[in-house]
Amino acid sequence: MDSAKNKIDMINGSLWNKILIFAIPIAASNILQQLFNSADAAVAGRFAGSQSLAAVGSNGPIINIIISLFVGVSLGANVIIANFIGAGKKQEIQNAVHTTITFAIIAGVALIFIGWFIAKPFLLFIDTPEDVINLATLYLRIYFMGMPFFMLYNFGSSILRSKGDTKRPLFALIISGILNVFLNLLLVIVFHLGVAGVAISTVIATGISATLVISFLVRETDELHLDFKKLGIHPHLLSKMMKIGIPSGLQSVLFAISNLIVQGSINSFGSKAMAGSASELNYELFCYYVVLAFNMATTSFTSQNLGARKFDRCRKVNLFCILFAVGFCGILNFFFVFFRDFFISIYTVDPEAIKFGVARMLVVVSFQCIAATYEVSASTIRALGHSMVPAAISILFICIFRVFWVKAIFPNYTEILFLQDFSRWTSLLLVYPISWIMTGIAMIMSYIIIAKKTYN
Repeated sequence: MDSAKNKIDMINGSLWNKILIFAIPIAASNILQQLFNSADAAVAGRFAGSQSLAAVGSNGPIINIIISLFVGVSLGANVIIANFIGAGKKQEIQNAVHTTITFAIIAGVALIFIGWFIAKPFLLFIDTPEDVINLATLYLRIYFMGMPFFMLYNFGSSILRSKGDTKRPLFALIISGILNVFLNLLLVIVFHLGVAGVAISTVIATGISATLVISFLVRETDELHLDFKKLGIHPHLLSKMMKIGIPSGLQSVLFAISNLIVQGSINSFGSKAMAGSASELNYELFCYYVVLAFNMATTSFTSQNLGARKFDRCRKVNLFCILFAVGFCGILNFFFVFFRDFFISIYTVDPEAIKFGVARMLVVVSFQCIAATYEVSASTIRALGHSMVPAAISILFICIFRVFWVKAIFPNYTEILFLQDFSRWTSLLLVYPISWIMTGIAMIMSYIIIAKKTYN
């Protein structure tokens, strides 16, 4: 296979068009992945009822907590490999590839057992209603059986993206996603497996995407070639990946925990609110994944140009990625909010659940493009080797602030003003845009300071 045709020259020539060529397939991949995951919620909600929809949706924060730490390590792998590519260190690239895949296998197997044992305790911790708890536990335990596949797909895709190959991971996702939708309909509508059928479909589809990405790496003819005989851990490279990846992963874990606490307050409104919130969350994720595409572009382009000592290009990468992320996310925000009733009704036909979902979309999605400012800036800072800084900022202004809002401000504020249910619902959700604004200001200021020191 000609590996060159799947590679983007990140250190020479025009930047803005190459960033778009890199990011658009990732955005498409992420949105498609969420669309296919949303099929779980849509099929569960329409053909198995609001309880099944709530069971699937309530697991999102828990799944994010468990996988976030390991996905952070995949970011570390992307930074290290891209930096080696920019510096032309071929043997180090090979060693990093095999270290990354080995770690992905070990972590994926470990997550099967972790997910099985923590499923019900975590769901009880976030006050999952009694009418949902058993279905939610069943879904989560089956879902985690596919963790080795999930890890291999994401780590393998991270390796391919380090050289600018974003098209083949998209291809793998399209194939597995179509299969996921088909299996969802077959297992839920025809075989009446309900939540279990939705989870089984996801595991099988993820296995297909992982197999395809690994096959791409095996067929590579350059330094990214995967040879199963060379699988193993190179401690010094794993240490470098951990140095970058663990702070990012811990940040994501704490971020997810703060959302888990918010989810607990959401659950206190009942299963209708849970179903409406789960429906709306799909559109938040669509928008977030567009931003994530430019985060990945920032990481790869900045890492390669840093390795090549092209600092002016690093500055331009950050600027272009912020502008693109805010712009594209803002367009999606407007689109979803304008047609909010229609989009929420795709996932549930329950009028009360739709009312909760629409209210959340007005408060949260309307302002989501603000988050792009700190997301891209944080990715640039990590690519520059300062992973602890964005972690500390996010922990303070997102994690701690959101917990403080839910535990201190929200209950007292709503009690003092004698707010009704939907006014209380709105006051709870205000935590999202407020935390985005504070984090964006702090992250941009930190980037300016670090960039000045690094590039001079």
